[in-house]
Amino acid sequence: MPGGRLTQQDRRQIALGLADDLPYAEIARRLGRPTSTITREVMRNGGPASYRADLAHRASERRAQRRRTTAVQGPAPAPPAHGRDADAVAEYEETLTAALMSSGLPRMTARVLTCLFTTDEGSLTASQLAQRLQVSAASVSKAIAFLESQSLVRRERDERRRDRYIVDDELFYQATLAGARSNDHLVRTAREGVAVLGAHTPAAARLENIARFLDFISESIVRAAEQAREVLRTTPAPPSRPEARHTGPGVPSVRI
Repeated sequence: MPGGRLTQQDRRQIALGLADDLPYAEIARRLGRPTSTITREVMRNGGPASYRADLAHRASERRAQRRRTTAVQGPAPAPPAHGRDADAVAEYEETLTAALMSSGLPRMTARVLTCLFTTDEGSLTASQLAQRLQVSAASVSKAIAFLESQSLVRRERDERRRDRYIVDDELFYQATLAGARSNDHLVRTAREGVAVLGAHTPAAARLENIARFLDFISESIVRAAEQAREVLRTTPAPPSRPEARHTGPGVPSVRI
């Protein structure tokens, strides 16, 4: 039913929609579900090219069984901070994980980054990450190694000499510069090819055009990052409250 858990038939309809190259929004419309539900379902089960309805359904049943086992055997979870709705937070974490996977991150890496993003402190130890995600320390270590290589997390020692993995605003700036630097490497490599293939050959001209394009992109990225850095240093204004207007006695509607 709309709003409940996806059924096996729902998943078969998703698989058929993917086979027909339907966008997630259209599949969601046909099933009467939010688009984020379909996106999350597909990305957590191999992506659009590898999604299999029966495998996805069995995986969902295994996750539900693990949650039931944890609820019975595990310690009582801490109450959510700031009066948050725990179910809404869990739903959002899955949505954010799916979005990060859509951008190219592996699933475990996306889960670790989501956990750090949604933690008020913005930092966790490896053991805390493993406990929160219910995965092995080795899985966390592999994900952290990738995130560090992309300048998406940084490591610090706390007062107990434990490594803490941190996300903060400055990391977005550093990660952007790291992406520009990777373009610079490709620019240099392309221009090496120009010299090898001969400056006046069609292949060399193609490589030179690639180099010029990427060079322009890199310069634009660095310039934009420098200009936008101030955004990360300012405190965002609180979101404005929607304006309510009355359309009838006691029945307010919201105008955005």
